[in-house]
Amino acid sequence: MTEHSPKSHLSDSDHLSVLGYEDSFERSMSPWANFALGFTYLSPLVGVYSLMAVALSTGGPPSMWWIIIVACGQMLVALVFGEVVSQFPIAGGIYPWSRRLWGKRYAWMAAWVYICALIVTITSVAEFGAGFVSSLFGFELNRNTTLLLALGLLVLALAINFSGTKWLARIARIGLFAELIGVIGLGLFLLIFERKHSFGVFFDSMGTAGDGSYAAAFMGAAVAGLFLFYGFEACGDVAEEVSDPARGIPKAMLMTILVGAVSALFSFGGYVLAAPNLDEIVAGQVEDPIPAILQGSLGTVGAKIFLLVAITAFISCVLSLQAAASRLIFSFARDGMMPGHKWLSKVTDGTKVPRNALIVACITPALICVLIWFNDGILVAVTSFAILGIYLAFQMVVLGALRQRFKGWRPAGPWSLRGWGIIVNIAALAYGIFAMILLALPGDSGSFFADWIVLLGLVVVLVVGVVYLFTARPDRQSDAPEGDAIAVAEAIRSHRSNR
Repeated sequence: MTEHSPKSHLSDSDHLSVLGYEDSFERSMSPWANFALGFTYLSPLVGVYSLMAVALSTGGPPSMWWIIIVACGQMLVALVFGEVVSQFPIAGGIYPWSRRLWGKRYAWMAAWVYICALIVTITSVAEFGAGFVSSLFGFELNRNTTLLLALGLLVLALAINFSGTKWLARIARIGLFAELIGVIGLGLFLLIFERKHSFGVFFDSMGTAGDGSYAAAFMGAAVAGLFLFYGFEACGDVAEEVSDPARGIPKAMLMTILVGAVSALFSFGGYVLAAPNLDEIVAGQVEDPIPAILQGSLGTVGAKIFLLVAITAFISCVLSLQAAASRLIFSFARDGMMPGHKWLSKVTDGTKVPRNALIVACITPALICVLIWFNDGILVAVTSFAILGIYLAFQMVVLGALRQRFKGWRPAGPWSLRGWGIIVNIAALAYGIFAMILLALPGDSGSFFADWIVLLGLVVVLVVGVVYLFTARPDRQSDAPEGDAIAVAEAIRSHRSNR
């Protein structure tokens, strides 16, 4: 990885001008805050809490190794993204990157899938966060309280996002601090003072393979990592609000994955080694094991303090998700690629945020929360395709970058992999295909709908997107540039040499 000297690099406004845009936002987000945004979106605390029981009952303690496997795979994807965002530091991330690497229709589909996945993810995090809030205040957790608390989290995040990028950055930093306490700090405490098992347990399948091979059980437990390591791309969604994004954002994305992996390992490992009833958890007899582990290790007061830390992390996660979704919607609308694009592409004069896009990023998840209130059984159905959708959108960028490399593209941003770029790009694509296959594999419950729901959900989203694309033809409504990665690289090098 190399960087050009500061003197040879274009200024932020000049770089944006070469890409065909003018500054619309206030560049008040520091590199540290940008990392905090990506980290709180990735949220190891939320991921480990939500998935630990499923992972352990599927593959036993060795499922923890998926955290390392997926972190390495997603690091390859982040390296590709780093080169792309360094040349194209534009708000919206996935959409503008896909457009400049391939074309309008390709980018429309990537953005459509990603927006749907983000909206559903916001809903899921708000729904899960409601459980933490109810536990902290002793509310009875039922459909009514879950709806009210989830809506409250959405509105609170919207209010903070309305206040501007500086407050978004401040809360993201607070969320980062809460995450580090909740995952690394607590994980270390459990490992040092509350350990009840040896480290050898992470090589013990504890009977999860049954009479067959453990390989199938281990592959099934991939959820432990695959559902955790995304969110780093949010660093690029706010590229036009960051100072020197072409250099800082690639580093922030890589740091998000690295710190996220370390945090998740401490957290997952600490809970497993401190679990007094690990056999019951692996047997699937304990649906939500973490509260009991915390109660036994921290006591009532300590468990309440942890709940407060966890709620802070959930708020910050919803906040970061809303911010990422709104910037993607804004970028989509700015190029005239969606209905209501003039309204959605407005940036407020005072706070310099895409307020209308933020409203959509709040109201749509809120409506899904209401649907879940009517039938809470659809929560799994509406969230099942989200992670596969996000991985697909990621790989559309990776594939677009590889296509441009074969056509002769040499990334011209100040952050570059140089000769390693094409090797890393191919490896990232191979990993992504492997991950999507794992996510799309059917279950074995015997119910067609339940076993194929992940793939069915994605197919529905893709069909709706294709039908709209070829009937409304949003690609014809925009004259923004497309497929110009090579031309832009040459223009950047020309501007740099003329300075």
